[in-house]
Amino acid sequence: MFSASVKLVRSPVGLSPCYRGLLSLGRCRPHRKGSLCMSSRSEMDRPCGSPAKIAEPFFRRAISSMEKIYLNRNPTANAILDLVRSYDGDNIFYDHFAFRTFGVDGHGIDSMAKLFVDFGYTPRDELRFPAKKLRALWFAPPATKDTGIQGPLPRIFISELIVEEMSREIQETIRNYTKTSGCGGDYAALASAMGSLTWDRPFYSDYQRLLRESEYAAWTLVNGYALNHVTISTHRLKSNIREIDTLNQFIQENGYKLNSEGGTLKVSPDGLLRQSSTVADSTAFTFAEGVNETVPCSYIEFAERLLLPQFKNLPAEEAEERHRRDGFEVGNADKIFESTSNDQLKRSAA
Repeated sequence: MFSASVKLVRSPVGLSPCYRGLLSLGRCRPHRKGSLCMSSRSEMDRPCGSPAKIAEPFFRRAISSMEKIYLNRNPTANAILDLVRSYDGDNIFYDHFAFRTFGVDGHGIDSMAKLFVDFGYTPRDELRFPAKKLRALWFAPPATKDTGIQGPLPRIFISELIVEEMSREIQETIRNYTKTSGCGGDYAALASAMGSLTWDRPFYSDYQRLLRESEYAAWTLVNGYALNHVTISTHRLKSNIREIDTLNQFIQENGYKLNSEGGTLKVSPDGLLRQSSTVADSTAFTFAEGVNETVPCSYIEFAERLLLPQFKNLPAEEAEERHRRDGFEVGNADKIFESTSNDQLKRSAA
């Protein structure tokens, strides 16, 4: 059973605002079988499986730039990737990339999704987190033939704060920033690739105000569309650390602390999706008043997707990603969000 604080929406029937926004973005229609197909703004609908509207070399350079900014700002992620490579080899594959957004004034899920949709990603399940006033949507990548460092492409997980459910004071504070951004939401992917905010430099007083009500909101205010985390696909590793329990022990033995919220290992009810994450790094940030304070940055996650029951006897060398548990789990994700929380940061610093 799912936690009472989270809800998963699998059908496009009675579409939520983030689904409706994606449909208006692409003028496309939900398929009768329950899948969604989208295109970017155009005069014609683009059917599922049609050619991407962005060249693959350009797309890969864009997400590579996002990764570079992320690694430059987050030494723990960089060090762990080096550690895993030194033990297992160079071929590390990413399970997914994740981003956070403000669900208001064109700065929510839709804004970050456009680049991926135009390249051929397909929207899948929506996840809801009422206690955190969040919703999220994940996107499945198109099939590509690339291998090694250039592929396969990761899933994309984009969440947004449901701003209209926040207090009036917080709503006004967030809108003050998104107004200074103007049409910045149209350039969310560019902002992520550049490591730049699309709104004015925040005031420390505003950051503190958001922090008191939503750590997610405070994080997004100072980090914007920056890559929130990348996730190593553990089952694609070659050595014994392909099992996430062994990997977790390996990481901790090398001096890195994992997010302990809900237990170090987060496991889906079906037992087939197993996840863990580090605690976010902190970095110095200069606010508009000239105040210098440390704020949370990003973290690195690990995911092991086990074989589906119908493929459990498949030889390891024959197992492909399509034979494994797909998608995300609201209970797991709810705890992974805590990787940037003050409680976890304090524990990490202890």
